[in-house]
Amino acid sequence: MKDSNPSTEPIGQNLIKLISNLCFSVFVFSVLIITVIAITYQPPDPWLESAPALTKLFTESENATFQNDNSILKTGEDLTLGKAESPASGPVGFSITEAVIEKTEERIANLTAKSDSGCDESRVLNCSDPQVLLAVEKFNLRVFKSIVFLDYQTPVNGSKEEECDVSWRFRNKKEKSWRKYRDFRRFRLGVGENCTYKVVHAGGWHSGINARRSRSRISNAPKGRPSSPKIAPPVQDEEINDTIPGLGSEMNFRKGKYLYYSRGGDYCKGMNHYLWSLLCGLGEAMYLNRTFVMDLNMCLAATYNPSNKDEEGKDFRYYFDFEHLKEVASIVEEDVFLRGWKKWDRSHKRKLPVRKVVSHKMTPMQLKKDKNTVIWRQFDAPEPENYWYRVCEGQAANYIQRPWHAIWKSKRLMNIVSEISGNLDWDFDAVHVVRGEKAQNKELWPHLNSDTSPEAILAKLKEIIQPWRNLYIATNEPFYNYFDKLRSQYKVHLLDDYKELWGNKSEWYNETMILNNGRPVEFDGYMRVEVDTEVLYRAKTRVETFYNLTKDCKDGINTC
Repeated sequence: MKDSNPSTEPIGQNLIKLISNLCFSVFVFSVLIITVIAITYQPPDPWLESAPALTKLFTESENATFQNDNSILKTGEDLTLGKAESPASGPVGFSITEAVIEKTEERIANLTAKSDSGCDESRVLNCSDPQVLLAVEKFNLRVFKSIVFLDYQTPVNGSKEEECDVSWRFRNKKEKSWRKYRDFRRFRLGVGENCTYKVVHAGGWHSGINARRSRSRISNAPKGRPSSPKIAPPVQDEEINDTIPGLGSEMNFRKGKYLYYSRGGDYCKGMNHYLWSLLCGLGEAMYLNRTFVMDLNMCLAATYNPSNKDEEGKDFRYYFDFEHLKEVASIVEEDVFLRGWKKWDRSHKRKLPVRKVVSHKMTPMQLKKDKNTVIWRQFDAPEPENYWYRVCEGQAANYIQRPWHAIWKSKRLMNIVSEISGNLDWDFDAVHVVRGEKAQNKELWPHLNSDTSPEAILAKLKEIIQPWRNLYIATNEPFYNYFDKLRSQYKVHLLDDYKELWGNKSEWYNETMILNNGRPVEFDGYMRVEVDTEVLYRAKTRVETFYNLTKDCKDGINTC
């Protein structure tokens, strides 16, 4: 007998259709959401992450867009190294420690015991006496706990009988590079227990002028004009070697294998974009076991220029350590390479074997076995297809390792960092104040402007930093007097307080002018960012804008 309700079967069928349509709609909607996320995703700024996040981010496979934060910048020497790469085990691993000093003390004590000459407290101070250097070493270890002392020069006489000038090389413990920096100070000494010397008074940064290098190596201030009481006369850093190496013989050139990137859409983009693309090219060259053809000419984006215009004609060596890059990567400067290429083609009937690659879709894996002397990647497509970093996207990201360790800040700029930190005796706190465009954008950062007002900053710092401490302010705020209210509680220091370090009588000025064919180089906004960043990292207490001064999110509202 049939069911008395004729609508039972259609209702069941309609219910099944409804559920099927609903499931399909959910599937389509999910695909749509994933597609939108994939298109609009913007990764976090790699320079503003913590050390663990940096390590993770630097090895991620994708990174398509960049948000500029032009107030701080991290590079390779700021990253935490593995145990095998730590400076303590590196080529300059030996340092002056308490254990080293104790052994020296024992040796000197044995020699003194054998001589048995007695103790004459009225004796004339002999600065070359090993006990003088020992007293200075012990004093420095006790006072400058954030410094690794690498080696000392024999002390020389100061300006008075009881004074000695001492020079040494050092590195800040927070820096992960192998680089050495120099300081020389004047010490007044007296006789302590057991007829040993003790430091009675120590001068400030670069006060021991008699322990400097010879005058021929020093840029002297003009006659008749007193030098700044705050900044000592500059000393040339002879350890910098950023000369451009040649190619060698024609046969060596022919035997080489090269990866050449022509200029793409990355030119005149932000510095984060530039570095992401450059390191993609370097990473591919390492993967292919080829020498990377390096264009040292850079275009500085408008973000870092007071004129708010892109500026061409910058040199990579103004900003980064070319010597270190040469040591860790196989590179050849572009002009040197092109001259060698043209010379070969002119003097040989058989042209240099070249493979032109016109699309980033040709992967590094497909080029791995290529035997041509030159692989020439050309980036002539419209943006964003002509960005260098596109080569390292997709499957290639599993094979290409970006060599972040290869990029260090310029040693010349780092010398300025050491000058500033040394003038503060390495005993200072710092606050990073982000203002600029973000403070003006109320939609994304509604509280930033008020939270970074002088009154608000002072109120917050009182909770964190003791009064009358040296306070360095790293900031993109253009008005020098903006932070004057903080001077009622702290000894405030800003980058512009140290203009002598890049002024026209400085070593930085002289050396960068040589790089620029005798033309002066402007100390631009990007250099300011690099110096501010490194001084900030050397502070004993560091206060950040986001997470400390304001509750606004670093990347805008609802992004925390």
